[in-house]
Amino acid sequence: MKFTLGVEEEYQVVDLLTRELTSHEQKIVEAANRLLEDQVKAEMHQAVVEVGTNICQNIDEAREQVTHLRRTVSKVARELGYAIGAAGTHPFSMWQTQLITEHPRYNEIVNELQDAARSNLIFGLHVHVGMPDKEMAIHIANSVRYFLPHIYALSTNSPFWEGRNTGFKSFRSKVFDKFPRTGIPDFFESFAEYENYVKLLVKTNCIDNAKKIWWDVRVHPFFDTIEFRICDVPMTVDETIAITALIQALVAKLYKLRSQNLNFMIYKRALVNENKWRAGRYGIDGKMIDFGKEMEINTRSLLLELLEFVDDVVDDLGSRHEIMRVHDILKNGTGADRQLAIYEQTNDLRAVVDYYLEQTLLGVDA
Repeated sequence: MKFTLGVEEEYQVVDLLTRELTSHEQKIVEAANRLLEDQVKAEMHQAVVEVGTNICQNIDEAREQVTHLRRTVSKVARELGYAIGAAGTHPFSMWQTQLITEHPRYNEIVNELQDAARSNLIFGLHVHVGMPDKEMAIHIANSVRYFLPHIYALSTNSPFWEGRNTGFKSFRSKVFDKFPRTGIPDFFESFAEYENYVKLLVKTNCIDNAKKIWWDVRVHPFFDTIEFRICDVPMTVDETIAITALIQALVAKLYKLRSQNLNFMIYKRALVNENKWRAGRYGIDGKMIDFGKEMEINTRSLLLELLEFVDDVVDDLGSRHEIMRVHDILKNGTGADRQLAIYEQTNDLRAVVDYYLEQTLLGVDA
């Protein structure tokens, strides 16, 4: 198994004068796609630009493509008078003033979800890992749920919302929680059981297709992948690739266990949710629950344990050099920690925006 990768990042479109989020009237998407062949997409809000890699055979290809996408979109944005930024929320822009992209799908979502959709001004990272079949994909989705809060803690990059320090390291998921069919998914006995669930939702007009299931991890309805959706968009390419490498290694490890007729313990959604809440609130500086030991453990210690857990697969994946950068996140803090440090030094949310605009391009122009 190769465990191919696809990485999607959502960027903020920032006005260079005000540092506010702004509509780019899809000019960035149009100009960038002339250079990038449909790898850049509009999102529901006009202040969002989404990029996606092609299928990457390994982590080095993923780094190359994510770097190229950030570089190209940033250059196009600058030429049009904007900047792009990678943070899970904007520190002070108000969602009420942001324009919605004119598109039948977005109109339909806004019509159904109303202010839950209009206020969904958030920016995430989605990582796809290639799967041999849907049955294996559902098994891994079941097993990997336990580790989602650990990955989420590493990605936390949204401490501010509408001009306030929210007290959370990731407020992005609190905003997204207003949507239906979000969060940690339930356990499914088989892919057939999952399909029956989707069919029932379609039949009863809850959804028109499975893309409106927005869980933190899902078997992708159209691609042969399992898709991780829990993360804030990380501030730097290094962080995005470290987290992507960890996700890929986790999938490879769970696949390896399954191939040896071994399974990781399956925990109930209600328990995993306790850790997700802690990860969003405290990032890597809190404690999470080790359900096996039935006790609280420092999140940093659990992350080191997680690196040990996947250690026997990383060399086959060729990703050791990237996964080791998780130690850099533990040492330097997540995007949220660094945003909060800038705010503490300056008491200025514009300075926070300036900082992450600069960090978004760290190592990209080289």
